[in-house]
Amino acid sequence: MAARLFQSILLEIRDKVPFMVGIADQQGSIISCTEIKLIGDNIESASAFFSSGRESGEFGGYYFRLLKGYENGIEYAIFCAGHGELAETVCSLTSVAIANSKSIYDEKHDKAAFIKRVILSNILTGDIYIQSREMHFQNDAKRVVYLIRLTERQDAQVVELLCRLFPDRQRDFAITINEDEVVLVKELKTGDAKEVQRIGKMIDSAIGEELGINHIIGMGTVAGQLKDIARSFKEAQMAVDIGQVFNSDTTVMSFENLGIGRLIYQLPTPLCEMFLSEVFKKGSIDVLDEETLFTIQKFFENNLNVSETSRKLFVHRNTLVYRLEKIKKLTGLDLREFDDAIVLKTALMVKQYLKSRESF
Repeated sequence: MAARLFQSILLEIRDKVPFMVGIADQQGSIISCTEIKLIGDNIESASAFFSSGRESGEFGGYYFRLLKGYENGIEYAIFCAGHGELAETVCSLTSVAIANSKSIYDEKHDKAAFIKRVILSNILTGDIYIQSREMHFQNDAKRVVYLIRLTERQDAQVVELLCRLFPDRQRDFAITINEDEVVLVKELKTGDAKEVQRIGKMIDSAIGEELGINHIIGMGTVAGQLKDIARSFKEAQMAVDIGQVFNSDTTVMSFENLGIGRLIYQLPTPLCEMFLSEVFKKGSIDVLDEETLFTIQKFFENNLNVSETSRKLFVHRNTLVYRLEKIKKLTGLDLREFDDAIVLKTALMVKQYLKSRESF
């Protein structure tokens, strides 16, 4: 990459400077030059310049300026067959031109940057196909997006951890989205639900055990085409948002398993408020105390089974029946009736959703 990038810039400036300009590597080999016939030759004074440790200066009749950070940290030097202030200016401007071109090149060709543009929908669908071919992506590989939301900014540690867990930089991409969100775009072998869940739990365990960071992980659905990872990303975001509202004690949420919470989350606030006011007597849902709400929760968890629920609550069966009658009196709903139980379950989730909206 470096040689092609350097040569394209030197060819642009060839007719604009009064002397030869070239670029040499640490061995003194000329890899790019305004005089093409010199490419491959050796410039002896380059060794003296690299050994000096200086950023720039005149050596052996040439003016040199150091270039850093190309291709695994290899250093190069711009040199020109001129002297004094003009030579220094030409080398400095050439250095700026190369740095800017490298930045544009990296943005265009860096796979992680490309993936980030795709998931954030900052690229046209047609361009996804064209650029993916240029970068040798398998367009129809199965991929899924994992979104890790953090309670404090430690995204660098999480990205580093994900890179260690999934070291294949050509297929798996750990990307910082913002100060408290990190995304993993993972290529899958089978693409079935078990594989997706297994990887999600692996990430969850690693973050918890190795970093000890409070987090929640959202998993989108499997994308069969590269363009569809944007959809998987949005689903992962929704899984996290809904999980924080309805399943705050769960750290791994799958979009496919959000259930009725996904429906409620997409309802407008006025419609939710209308539902509560129509189903219940005014204020009735607000008079349910903590003990009553806990009883309702356990009753739902035990599939509306009175005997099993009373056993789990360590109360007599008659005590539970009394509590259920109290709930019926307050709300007009008998939880022993399936239809009434569905209404109350939905109402409590709607109430929880509206409460979460108040914090925004």
